[in-house]
Amino acid sequence: MNTIKRIALALVIIGAINWGLIGLFRFDLVAAIFGGQDAGLSRLIYTLVGLSGLISLAIFADLMGDARLDDDRTVQTRNLGYGTEFGEEADFSRPDEHSSKDDREI
Repeated sequence: MNTIKRIALALVIIGAINWGLIGLFRFDLVAAIFGGQDAGLSRLIYTLVGLSGLISLAIFADLMGDARLDDDRTVQTRNLGYGTEFGEEADFSRPDEHSSKDDREI
């Protein structure tokens, strides 16, 4: 499956570059290379790029699912109750408030 993902990524990049050229310069690189938009090979490339987009969408959904799992794991380990600069901490400079009666006698 890793090979299919790499091929899909390469075709999505080709499609993105082609759409960028169309948007900026009104130049269709795929049509220029393979004989026009109506040529069979151009239509095959367009179809493969479209299918690669769908495969990449599935890959993206899987990655988002993994990210949600990672977020859930981080939430469980966060806020362990460590003291921060905003938390209330005991003032140990006055031993009479925090020590027990036995500690004061020693």
